[in-house]
Amino acid sequence: MLIFITIVMLNVWTIPADDIFLPDINILEELGKMKIMETRLGSMEKEMERLRTENAAQGKELDTLRETTNDIKTKMDDLLKQNEVSKVAFSVSLSSSNGPHSSLHTLIYKHIFLNTGDAYDANTGIFTAPMKGVYVFRLFSKAHGSSDKAVVAGLFKNGQHEISTYARQNSGFIGSSNGVSLLLEKGDTIYVNLYPGYWIFDNEHHHSTFSGHLLFPM
Repeated sequence: MLIFITIVMLNVWTIPADDIFLPDINILEELGKMKIMETRLGSMEKEMERLRTENAAQGKELDTLRETTNDIKTKMDDLLKQNEVSKVAFSVSLSSSNGPHSSLHTLIYKHIFLNTGDAYDANTGIFTAPMKGVYVFRLFSKAHGSSDKAVVAGLFKNGQHEISTYARQNSGFIGSSNGVSLLLEKGDTIYVNLYPGYWIFDNEHHHSTFSGHLLFPM
């Protein structure tokens, strides 16, 4: 109504005082025109308000889309990092013969075929689990046959025996292999011990090997 009154006043002021009473000035017609203008202005205000409301809604949708996109990116980055961390595998060989010893002796496999994830330590012969998961280990041991000696090497987890390779014959080369899947916690250690009084053979052809890999994380 304020707009309408203002428009009326402006239009009245634009008409000279003497012309108001001229016969060709139709006050009702002029008022009708102003009423139409007021209606149009009201429609424009409503349209502008509608557009402001739509823009606000679109802004909220854009904010939600940005948050969703950021969440997806974060999850993808986490998956990529987990995939990199979960790449754990090693395969090594002794490269030289060892034993016999008077006590339990940890074998150090010095030749490295593969050590993805650097979980195997070639200085100590110990594999340390970098994460909780199921791991697969394989052990192959070879030795010269002897009537009084055999090849006996055992896989140990945190100082506890898990599996062994054992073979004995009077002459010629002999070999024994074994494998196991183990659930390991992060920090668990796996290594191979040669039992007292026994020996194991290897040379540049890598007859005696120790291998393992992460099957899947937990």
